[in-house]
Amino acid sequence: MQTLHDSKAELIERGKQQIKTALPRLDLTLRQKLALTCRILFNHGHDSGLAGQITGRTGTPGTFYTQQLGYGFDEITAASLLVVDEDLQVQEGQGMANPANRFHAWIYRARPDVQCIIHTHPTHVSALSLLERPLRVAHMDSCMLYEDVGFLAQWPGVPVGNEEGRLISEVLGSKRAAILAHHGLVVAGSSVEETCVLAIQIERSARLQLLAEAAGEIRDIEPALAREAHDWILQPARSQASFAYFARQLLKTLPQDEVL
Repeated sequence: MQTLHDSKAELIERGKQQIKTALPRLDLTLRQKLALTCRILFNHGHDSGLAGQITGRTGTPGTFYTQQLGYGFDEITAASLLVVDEDLQVQEGQGMANPANRFHAWIYRARPDVQCIIHTHPTHVSALSLLERPLRVAHMDSCMLYEDVGFLAQWPGVPVGNEEGRLISEVLGSKRAAILAHHGLVVAGSSVEETCVLAIQIERSARLQLLAEAAGEIRDIEPALAREAHDWILQPARSQASFAYFARQLLKTLPQDEVL
C-alpha cells in the first residue's frame, strides 16, 4: 500500500482532487435543476401547501426564476417557471410570483455569491422554530452546516415587506442558511445543487436534534474537526453528485417529461 504512511492532510487533499473529476453529475439546464429541486424537496418533507419559494439567478442582472404562486412543489416543471424582476413583475411566463419572494431580492443584492435561494416550512425545522431554538450541529452528516446556519429570533410577520428583507438578509450574513423563529428555513447557496442538498440536510439535522434532545443532552463536537468535515462535505463536486442521486431517485418514480 503506497499511501499507508501518508498523513490525513495528504489523503484529504488527494481525495479532493479525485472528487473534482470522478463523481457523477447531471447535464441539465438551470430551469431543469430548479424544477427537480422543487420535486426533490417535496419528497423530503418540505411540503407545506403553497408556502415556500425557490429562486435562481437567470444570468441577467436583477432577474430570477421562481415558481408560479398557486402550485405546490410537486407540480413544478421547468416550463412552468416564471422569470421575474426585483419588483416581482413577471418578465416571462404566466401568473404571479409569491409576494414573499421580496426578501430573496434583498439576499441577492447583499450576496453576489448566491445563485439560488430556497425558503420552505419543513416539519422538524418548523418545530425548532416554535421553540425559538437554533440548530445544533453535532453529527458528522450535519457538519456541512457547521457555523453556517444563522438564527432569526424575531418573527416579523408575513415576509412581504422590505423590513423583512433587511432582517432576513442581515441574519443570514455570510452564512449559507438561517432558521427563522416561528416560521421556517432559508438557504442561500452558490449553486442549485448545493442549495438543494443543504435544505435536505438541515431538515434531517433538525429531526435528529429533536430526537436527541428528547433522550438527553447533546454533546458538542471538536470545532476543528467539525470545520474539517464541513469543508470536505461541501465540495462542489460532492454537492453535484448528491443532487444527481436525489434526482435519479425522483426520476425513477415519474416520467422525465413531467418535470423536465
